[in-house]
Amino acid sequence: MKACNSCGKCCTKYSNGQLSASADEIEYWEVFRPDIARYVSDGKIWREPETGKEITLCPFLRKQSETFFTCDIYHDRPEDCRFYPVTIAEMIRDECEMIEAKDLANPDSAQKALDILMADSRPE
Repeated sequence: MKACNSCGKCCTKYSNGQLSASADEIEYWEVFRPDIARYVSDGKIWREPETGKEITLCPFLRKQSETFFTCDIYHDRPEDCRFYPVTIAEMIRDECEMIEAKDLANPDSAQKALDILMADSRPE
């Protein structure tokens, strides 16, 4: 499995209303990151601050080039973002660029490698 190359596929695919945030995350943002909290409405994230309507793309995703994206809130991003990717099947479906031919040939081994790689991001 390759290291993440920040292609942005996961962020662009899931930032349009498919992410959620816990009450604890929202409370943290309200206290410590009001710049993030302003994009939360009725417990839903990535909403237009003035209207509460869904935004089609995460407001904190920055396109640095055609193939490279960065996250302005990386250290305070939602758990949905922190935990991704969870499964090899999910990565294949999403055309994740971390997947290599050897991962496709042996998905069980690839899943173990992914679990080790993501251990610091996921809850125990």
